[in-house]
Amino acid sequence: MKQSPSRVDVPLQLWVVLARAFDAVERHSRASIARFELGTTEFGVLEVLYHKGELPVCDVQRRILVESSSTTYVVDKLVKRGLVRRRHSGSDRRVVLLALTPAGRRLIRRIFPPHAHAMRRAVAALPPSDQARAVRLLRALGLGAAKRLEAKEPV
Repeated sequence: MKQSPSRVDVPLQLWVVLARAFDAVERHSRASIARFELGTTEFGVLEVLYHKGELPVCDVQRRILVESSSTTYVVDKLVKRGLVRRRHSGSDRRVVLLALTPAGRRLIRRIFPPHAHAMRRAVAALPPSDQARAVRLLRALGLGAAKRLEAKEPV
């Protein structure tokens, strides 16, 4: 039996709708990236280094939202393919920096524009003004949820 509109649990409904929307858009992303024979994490590493330049491994990991063991595995693969290089920081040898090689820069420069186009198409169900509003709302949602975790509020 369907609940009446006054009894809908909006926070849970938001969570379900958000998860389904993310899944649908993520499927577009995976399909786009697969055209270039890369996994999503590999693409993420290349993309963040392309847009941010040389970064410590821990910063790359934080930006692409994957576990450290996965990052190491993916970076190893990218290094073997000659797309990424590692070097120790001159100021702190414990810090490992990652950067694109010339081949990695050529690859991501070639494949990022069609991927960006695919992602624009994936979110085109919303007009640009609603896309901008969604960005603001989802950023506020994410920051608020993160603050609650940091404050160790009960779950």
